[in-house]
Amino acid sequence: MVKDVRQEVIAIIAEQAVLEPSDVSLEQSLEDLGIDSLGLVEAIFSIEEAFDIQVPFNANDPDASGFDISSVAAIIGAVEGLIEAQKA
Repeated sequence: MVKDVRQEVIAIIAEQAVLEPSDVSLEQSLEDLGIDSLGLVEAIFSIEEAFDIQVPFNANDPDASGFDISSVAAIIGAVEGLIEAQKA
């Protein structure tokens, strides 16, 4: 069964932000949603578990990790890219 990546990532982010998934928009950043660095790390772990992927994320240097966390849409795109790369 293929999961809907967008819905699943939004659900994970919403859980970290203690919001309903319907309250999360693609344009929002994690900061907009009130997710701190610990919440980000927990979200990354949840994403890795949900999609059985390895996210190249360095919490000490997020910009150098190559995993775009600038917005919800960017995270979804990055996860989709990792899923595709894993299939190859």
